[in-house]
Formats: sequence, structure tokens, C-alpha cells
Amino acid sequence: MPASTDTPLLEVRGLSKTFAQRRSLSHIVMSQAPHPLQAVRNVTLTLAPGETLGLVGESGCGKSTLGRCIAGFHEPTEGTVFLRGEKVSGDGYDRQRLSRELQMIFQDPYSSLNPRLTVAQALEEPIRVHGLRRGRGEIADRVDELMSTVGLPPGLKSQLPHAFSGGQRQRISIARALALEPDVIIADEPVSALDVSIQAQILNLFEDLRSRLGLTYLFIAHDLNVVRHISQRIAVMYLGEIVEIADADQLFEDPQHPYTRALLSALPQPDPTRRTEAVSLEGEPPDPSSPPSGCAFNVRCPLAHDACRAQAQELRWRGDHGARCIEAFKRD
Repeated sequence: MPASTDTPLLEVRGLSKTFAQRRSLSHIVMSQAPHPLQAVRNVTLTLAPGETLGLVGESGCGKSTLGRCIAGFHEPTEGTVFLRGEKVSGDGYDRQRLSRELQMIFQDPYSSLNPRLTVAQALEEPIRVHGLRRGRGEIADRVDELMSTVGLPPGLKSQLPHAFSGGQRQRISIARALALEPDVIIADEPVSALDVSIQAQILNLFEDLRSRLGLTYLFIAHDLNVVRHISQRIAVMYLGEIVEIADADQLFEDPQHPYTRALLSALPQPDPTRRTEAVSLEGEPPDPSSPPSGCAFNVRCPLAHDACRAQAQELRWRGDHGARCIEAFKRD
């Protein structure tokens, strides 16, 4: 990928994740071993300090698995993750130290919060474990500060998670992530379970925190409009691979990969003069345990030809805009 003039805060090099599958009855009858599931395939990404990189794609494309590999919840099958140039994946790295510097926020805040812990207890626990504050008074003051930071009255800290709305619970999850004062936050579909009006509030909170605290985000979502609202750059993922990556405005104005164009054509467009012709995709995404030969998108691509089926494509670059397509950057 093109060299950056800035030292990346987070760098992912050639990361792949493969899961072994259990043998089904058909495998037993046919005396066959199940194919491993290739959830993530050779992904390389960088995040600059203070940047938000949006990661989009259909359900099952591997974007959440990628986020979990970066955060240390899954061990990559191949590849390496670096934080400030230091390797933070594989054997020998302190996982507790990684959690100080990199936190993850999940889609469903209710399932990620312990229903038996009050908000105060949920926020106090990481502060105590990592020794970030000393004494009951300091910890209590920090809890109140975190509550105020995410827009919740500190007086609610004695409540259990079930007493809050979905949007409030997501604010609590954000506060818990901030408790360790991380530099990088991986947000995995953090607004998809919320009402549209609440989504806007949480997105504005993410932006405000990035500006005030200098946070860096990997923001995972399936809604391109949501991602465009919050991201400086956007990476599009298909069948475990990054198929296009560019500045957010550039991706919307000049998409180079047919899959990206299909996603954009499906977005509601209130201005009839800006509507584009819908791009129809045939069929469903292939089975990750048995990907097609050549370009992973060739079985659904309206532009596919023999070269696409014969050979896998590398990212082609024009400046900082990359697309994994043999036809990329040929239209102009």
C-alpha cells in the first residue's frame, strides 16, 4: 500500500484468520474432513493518530472477526498487529497491557454489560484492576467524570443495566471503554441496534470524544451513510478481503470496485438529480470455507470476465485510493 508520511498508531499486516469447522453428518457419511472457514484473508490496514477508519461490508464478510483479532480476542492465523510500531499479536505480549491501550465496544450493550453489576461497579472494576486510581474517593470521582463525559447524570450510577434504555446502555459501554484511557477504540456495529434518532446522538458522542480526547477509531458497520458521517477513510470488505479503501468523500464520489458501486447504488437518495443506476448483484456471497478461484467477487460481478476467474487480484492504487479489481481506474 502507498507509504504514509505519518507513523501509524495502529498497523495490521497481512492478517488472516481461519476457523476449523466441526464435522457434520454429511462429512462423516462421505468420509470427508470439513474445509476450514477463511473468515479474514490477508488484510493490511493502518490507522493514523486521531483518525476514524470505517469498515463496511455485508453480514458475514469477516469485519467483526477482523476487529476481534486486532483487539486480541482471537489469535490471528497469519499476520501481525502493531501498536506504535510494537508487535501486539502472537505470543509474548501482555494482554492486560493491550487492553489498556485498545478497547472494543460491541453491538449489543446489554449483553456486554454484567446484569448483576451497577453502573458504578462496572466502571470501577477496570480502574481498580489496572490501578489507574488510588483510594475509594479517587475512583468514585473518576466514575462520576466518566458518566458526565458520555452524557449521563452521575446520580444514575447505582442503577443496574436493565433500568436504562438501549442508547443509555451504549453510553455506559462507551464509558467503560474510556475508563482505561485507551488510544484506540474498535467499535463493532455500535449503533445498529438503536433507533435512528438515538443513532445520531451516539455518533455525535463518538465524534465529540475523538475531538476532545484524541481517540482513534476503527468503526465497523454495514450502513455506509453511518460510516460516511463519522469516518475520514472507508475500507470495504468482501469475503474476508479489503476490496476497496479510500478517503470517505472520494469513495462516495468515485467508487472503483463493482461491489462498492453496488452498495452505494442501494442507498436511499433524496435528491433525484443525484440518483445513480441501481447495480444488481446476483446470488448470495460464496461460502467462506470454499471461496471461488480468482477474484472473490467474480461469481456475482456484472463485469467479470475470464481474467477475473483465473487469477486473484491485488489492490491497485491511485494515490491513496486502492481497489481490488482488474478494471479499477480504467474509466478515466
